[in-house]
Amino acid sequence: MLKKHTISFKNAFAGVFWALKTQPNYKVHLFFSFLALIGAWFLKVSYVEFLIIVLLITAGLTIETINTAIEVTTDAIEKKWNEDIKVAKDTGAASMLFFAAGAFLIACIIFIPKLILLFSK
Repeated sequence: MLKKHTISFKNAFAGVFWALKTQPNYKVHLFFSFLALIGAWFLKVSYVEFLIIVLLITAGLTIETINTAIEVTTDAIEKKWNEDIKVAKDTGAASMLFFAAGAFLIACIIFIPKLILLFSK
């Protein structure tokens, strides 16, 4: 049983490394995640705000991973243009768009008041 879990972890990490190596959106997400964590530290966000930031980072990576899996799977099914596959890819991308818009709004709510306070001193 432990061997099955070890193989599952190995496969999961292989997926992470593949995505980091081949998917530009992962690098963008990690860059903004790093900025958010540095900003959180620098601006001394509360414990709850920090948890929200970590949750958003985790959810964003998860949604990007699922979106990537949809794209790769549909490409494996059909390389030629296909309306159904286009819809699958577009709706997968839309999930990341919704998440990114919400995460940006939450980041603004957390960071803007702190930045205003910092620059008003």
